[in-house]
Amino acid sequence: MTISDELLSKLGQSLVQGNLGDPKVMGQTDVSQTGPGISILPEANVVKVGGQSIIDRGRKAVFPILDEIVENLPNHKMIIGTGAGTRARHAYSVSLDLGLPTGVMGVLGTFVSMQNARMLHYLLAKHGIPFIEPIQFPQLPLYLAERQAVVFFGMPPYTFWQQNPESGRIPPHRTDTGSYLISEVFATRQMIYIKDEDGLYTADPKKDRNAKFIPKISVEELKAMDLKDVVVERGVLDLMQNAHHSRKIRIVNGLKPGQITRALNGEDVGTLIYAD
Repeated sequence: MTISDELLSKLGQSLVQGNLGDPKVMGQTDVSQTGPGISILPEANVVKVGGQSIIDRGRKAVFPILDEIVENLPNHKMIIGTGAGTRARHAYSVSLDLGLPTGVMGVLGTFVSMQNARMLHYLLAKHGIPFIEPIQFPQLPLYLAERQAVVFFGMPPYTFWQQNPESGRIPPHRTDTGSYLISEVFATRQMIYIKDEDGLYTADPKKDRNAKFIPKISVEELKAMDLKDVVVERGVLDLMQNAHHSRKIRIVNGLKPGQITRALNGEDVGTLIYAD
C-alpha cells in the first residue's frame, strides 16, 4: 500500500521516501523545524522520593513527607516516583560477584524500586492514590483528574534492554533518570527530587565539612566542575541537554518541613539545575 504524496507534508514525504539514518532527514524533525511538541500534562509535577536518602530511613522520614504530599493534593497534581535505595545496592553487589550483566541488574533494581512504590501506595491508599506500572500510563491523565496523584516506580522499564555504562556494569539509567524521563515526555510543570540534603554541594556534605552549597547552576557549568559527588544521577544531566520540555530540575530537602510545598508552589528553594 502506498500513500499519495499529495496527502503528505514535505517532511512526511522525506520520512517516507528517505533513510531514517540520514542526518539531513533527521534534522528536519527537530523542534526548530517542526515547532514545539505538545505539552501533555503541563499542570502536573513529577516528585521523586529518594530511596536511600528518604525511604530507607523508615517512618520518621517517610510519614512527614507523605503528610505534606497529602496536604498539597487540593492544589497540585503529582506523579510520585520512588528510588530503589540500599536494597538495590546490595542486589547490585551480589550480582557483580556472580558475574551477572547490566541488563539483569536492571531487572533487579526495577523490582526494588517497585517494592518502595508499593509501600508508599499502601500508605497513601486511604486517600485514593493509585500505584501504576508502565502498562497503565495511558490511564495516568484519568488518575490525576480523579485523585490528583499517582505513585510509580522510578526505574525506567529498560530491564534487559538497559544499555551498558561507559565504565563498569551498574545500570546507568536508574530511578532519577526514569523519573526525569516522565517529566520530559509529558512536559510536566516541574521535576522535583526529594533528598536528605538541601540540594547540590561541591562535595558530599555528610563527609566534607567544607562542602559549599550551590543554589543554582547550569548543566554545562556543573559538568565543567567535574564533581566527584553529584546529588542526581549524571544520566539526568545528559538527558537535560537534549530535552525539549523539562529543561530544569529542583532538589529539595524532604527532611525539612515545608520545602516540598515551597517547591510545588514554584518558590526558590533547594538547588535549581537548568539546561542552557
